[in-house]
Amino acid sequence: MKTEILNDKSALDLENAGKILREGGIVAFATETVYGLGGNALDSNAIIKIFEAKGRPQDNPLIVHISDPSEADKYVYVNELFNKLAKEFMPGPITVILPKRDVICKEVSCGLDSIGIRVPLYAPARELIAKAGIPVAAPSANISGKPSPTKAQHVIDDMNGKVDAILIGDDCAVGVESTVVKITGEDSLVICRPGAVTLEMLKEVCGNVTVDPAVLAKFEGKPVSPGMKYRHYAPKAAVTVLVGTEEQFFDYLKGKADFGVLCFDEDAKLLEFKNSMSLGSCFDLSEQASKLFDCLREFDKLCDVKEIYARMPEKNGVGLAVFNRLLKAAGFNVIEL
Repeated sequence: MKTEILNDKSALDLENAGKILREGGIVAFATETVYGLGGNALDSNAIIKIFEAKGRPQDNPLIVHISDPSEADKYVYVNELFNKLAKEFMPGPITVILPKRDVICKEVSCGLDSIGIRVPLYAPARELIAKAGIPVAAPSANISGKPSPTKAQHVIDDMNGKVDAILIGDDCAVGVESTVVKITGEDSLVICRPGAVTLEMLKEVCGNVTVDPAVLAKFEGKPVSPGMKYRHYAPKAAVTVLVGTEEQFFDYLKGKADFGVLCFDEDAKLLEFKNSMSLGSCFDLSEQASKLFDCLREFDKLCDVKEIYARMPEKNGVGLAVFNRLLKAAGFNVIEL
């Protein structure tokens, strides 16, 4: 397949990309979180193309992207709590799971009776969806299981020749996928996947917010949200999360070979190792989120790295999302030092 390379700063390219989506093609495009791989959520054949391009498991549902929250009622059954969340956080890095209407094809929800609805903050993404004139189902635009793409080059590396078009845009400012929440009552919801809309922020709007156990532990069963069940975000090298002080981390690695280190700016001793990368300051959780997937992809370029040892991040704020992605990348392989 020949992949068109387009630019989301071009009105003509956005028109062309919208036409491709409308006619059943699939297009990779930037959002504020990660790059998505979009297809018409009303067209079963388009959705099947997404699963094939990614090599994605058939029971891992997709998120439906729309250009304005007011459109949600066409595709899902909205309620008052959704309206409150939309007013506070949309457009933005949040996905809300609601009962779906029949117009959304079953391949999007993988047979579930619900889907996630999202309105991207990144303006060219909303413009693309508006020009397409359809709801756009989109997972991350990477080969399934690999670190999600936060730069155009990541998408080109994974998807060139597999999709109809790649719409080049800005680097993704947030750097981790949207927060996914499922409404469970009039004033209650559960976080199925953490992101930049944090637990603390949600508690300001909703009376009862809990975190699904799958965020911090292995999941068994049928996932209602992307990122719940399978090993995700993984580089080629095996990842292990280490819990302990910088000194304990350093002592653990002495005598080992062929490894990489993922740590923080403040970890002076760890940064002396040959294949070390920093996620930024240990105090800047947003910076860690924006750098995580890019660092994991950079390790893939180092042929002498067979294992990656990562420092445990904070679990508050968007740090919970960074911790969740590292756990998934590591297959929940955590060592207490």
